[in-house]
Amino acid sequence: MIARELIGTAQVPGGEELRLYRRGADFMIVLDRNELMNSRMSGSEKALATMTIARLAGRKRLHLLIGGYGMGFTLRAALGLLDAGGRVTLAELLPEIIEWARGPMVELTDGCLDDPRLALVECDVAELIEDGQGSYDAILLDVDNGPDGLITPRNDRLYSAKGLSAAMKALKPGGILAVWSAAPDEAFARRLRSAGFAVDEVAVKARDNGKGPRHVIWFAQRRA
Repeated sequence: MIARELIGTAQVPGGEELRLYRRGADFMIVLDRNELMNSRMSGSEKALATMTIARLAGRKRLHLLIGGYGMGFTLRAALGLLDAGGRVTLAELLPEIIEWARGPMVELTDGCLDDPRLALVECDVAELIEDGQGSYDAILLDVDNGPDGLITPRNDRLYSAKGLSAAMKALKPGGILAVWSAAPDEAFARRLRSAGFAVDEVAVKARDNGKGPRHVIWFAQRRA
């Protein structure tokens, strides 16, 4: 068996240390004992983008806000579907994540960080949401393993009633808040509905081939 090699670390403000491992051609991002991402399992991260954009069919020049780069699966899927006038604002809190993308994972990145439709902002995505005010056709969140502050306790505000109200205001009418999770969370689904969103909860397999663990994406749409 090929040994797992530690190739990078990143300290989360107010949280724990993220570790980047490589095993052969595969990469893993780990927090404590939780494997947050694995380059062999990208299906649900891609679905976060593709299924959101499909729900916005008919709109032109979409402006998406993506919270968290991860390994770039969601970003690349979004850029592959947006028209020339589309835009993506990507909020990434940790500069090391982008350094990994441009360094050891550069082949996986495949140039997406240099796309002219991308605006990369080094910040907490909550800041852009709070300042949004009708700016986005969709907000795509994959910054934790679910709707709780696993990476940093500060992320809890994204999933609170106040945070969901801010997301609603940051969306254009008919816009979508899409949240990725490793598992269902009925309490969060109820909060989305209580915030006034029309909610569609979808189970998505982790791998492109339809295998692997089953993840969850909530598509919460602001009413037009």
